Amino acid sequence: MTNTELTAPSPASAGGSPFIPSPATPYQGDISRYWDSEARPVNLRLGDVDGLYHHHYGIGDIDRAALGDSSDSAYEKRLIAELHRLESAQADLLLDHLGPVERGDTLVDAGCGRGGSMVMAHQRFGCGVKGVTLSAKQAEFANGRARELGIDDHVRARVCNMLGTPFETGRTTASWNNESSMYVDLDDLFAEHSRILKVGGRYVTITGCWNPRYGQPSKWVSQINAHFECNIHSRREYLRAMANNRLVPQAVIDLTPETLPYWELRATSSLVTGIEEAFINSYKDGSFQYVLIAADRV
Repeated sequence: MTNTELTAPSPASAGGSPFIPSPATPYQGDISRYWDSEARPVNLRLGDVDGLYHHHYGIGDIDRAALGDSSDSAYEKRLIAELHRLESAQADLLLDHLGPVERGDTLVDAGCGRGGSMVMAHQRFGCGVKGVTLSAKQAEFANGRARELGIDDHVRARVCNMLGTPFETGRTTASWNNESSMYVDLDDLFAEHSRILKVGGRYVTITGCWNPRYGQPSKWVSQINAHFECNIHSRREYLRAMANNRLVPQAVIDLTPETLPYWELRATSSLVTGIEEAFINSYKDGSFQYVLIAADRV
């Protein structure tokens, strides 16, 4: 780690106030506080299944045989394991789209959360992975897991603003946002990814976005924004901001049908948060979409 990179201060050293790397806004301070205090069982209990702690949703068909009988006393445990399997399948799909990655390469996870995708990326490619988050508690958690796994010399999270990272220009092989781009301005975000990526490097995002064909964000999308204190963008905004920042899409995949089973299963679990209905209804009425976009830096 270079001396320009930022590590997470302990909560005690923060004196109760979040550390917000520059450039920052009052809104980013709110987001830092939000994720510092977040401890939803739906994130932690799923991660407890195998030690991969994600902050995103799942894709794929439900393995009904693995779930078994819903009246069985162990059913809830199997349901949680199945939700987590779908989460990791989503991360695997993102990694599938990063393109060729060598052991000596560096990857960047913008909005890394508790670090599950970083661990998976290192395990697959053997390369270095740098993660950034506004949350000191998330960075501490991710780095603790990396130490426990003995990969902390390759995998590192830091408290850092994804719009102004300390990473060198043109040295990153691939980078991604996994359900974190709705917290920032897309032109600013893609300008930073374009800066750190090599020419020919790959950027991937998986995100929820409102469907321009619907006309405006629906009431369900507004509920999701309020729940997560975010600002969901339209699919059109993603493509326009990429074009403005030398990122040329190579794949745009609608994952909405693949994510709906995850939400329908989660709605039957003990881990409901109250937002499941908004996701299910918005996916079904077409006002909200779950998409993967992979783009090359030119």
